[in-house]
Amino acid sequence: MVFNLKQIVEQFSIEGHYLSGEPFGSGHINDTFIIHTSDRRYRKLLLQRVNHHVFKNVPQLMKNFELVTRHIKKKIEEEKDLRFEKCCYVYIPTKNSSSYYKDSDGNFWRLVPFIENSHSYNVVNNPDLAYKGGWIFGKFLAWVTDLSPDQFFETIPHFHDVEKRLLWFDEAVERDPLGRVKEVQSEIEFVRQRQDEMKIIQKLGREGRIPLRVTHNDTKFNNILFDTNDNPLCVVDLDTVMPGYVHFDFGDAIRICANRAAEDEPDLDKIQFDLELFKAFAKGYLKETRQYLNQTEIDYLAFSSKLMTFIMGLRFLTDYVDGDHYYKIHHPKHNLQRARAQFTLLKRMEENYEKMREIIFQLNNNTTD
Repeated sequence: MVFNLKQIVEQFSIEGHYLSGEPFGSGHINDTFIIHTSDRRYRKLLLQRVNHHVFKNVPQLMKNFELVTRHIKKKIEEEKDLRFEKCCYVYIPTKNSSSYYKDSDGNFWRLVPFIENSHSYNVVNNPDLAYKGGWIFGKFLAWVTDLSPDQFFETIPHFHDVEKRLLWFDEAVERDPLGRVKEVQSEIEFVRQRQDEMKIIQKLGREGRIPLRVTHNDTKFNNILFDTNDNPLCVVDLDTVMPGYVHFDFGDAIRICANRAAEDEPDLDKIQFDLELFKAFAKGYLKETRQYLNQTEIDYLAFSSKLMTFIMGLRFLTDYVDGDHYYKIHHPKHNLQRARAQFTLLKRMEENYEKMREIIFQLNNNTTD
């Protein structure tokens, strides 16, 4: 799809003029472009088309976006922490003072500053990087911990609701629109064997043993921006900031951080769970969050790694069975490849689970850090 980027950018309040633009990044959901301008404040900007087929209510999503960015920006200003002086939790308003622009085709657009001299990682290659990632994701939770989840709209209903995900999976298997069920029998059995165990976090929430919080809900490692010295600048991709449990953030981050292979690695032998990276990330995360979490939340951090890996594998498998409607794919079996990679990672976690729990216990009881 071709967009008139110049015409779109001209709807926003920039001081200069549009010069050029090109696609940027590798996100699964939104379309992102880097925009070059003559604006003295922002030579480069990021223009995003928010996928309104995934995010059904973009105006409400942008209200969430405004609320959380303003709150974090205020926190950073109060803390006067120079580590975050380049962190731009702001957006460029339209000429009508809106946080987004809706074009004549019904597409929703937003414009944010591009953070110069920053980069991200798809794969974590050392414990120091893992620690820093845990620390900045923990810092994010610390920044938003005094926000009420009641203030936030659920941008993707039931996003990490494993009970709903299992129901939707069953419905996709029943429909079997492309006749793919016959080739994924072993994956279906894998899901069946673990589905009851995976409902524990929601059960704890219903029982009031863990609180609903404002959480990021998409803590892939490449949603952290680092500076040229590999110091974390900020957490980005805030479309899924909404009510959730802390386990959604910790578990999803570990799913990426402690796996030295790519999320869609086709060679399953390359997928290994790295306990050293797990420990480093958990150490950084608990450094910032220990004071805010209750004991039950901490007790289930290790389990959350299994839960989120299961959910992602289930989502990829559901999309494959149902005809690849949700995720962008690069070949016909891409979603199946992704599902198999996630289920293999889950097996590696299961093999190391008691060690993971012991690491969390030791870190939580080490009050010197």
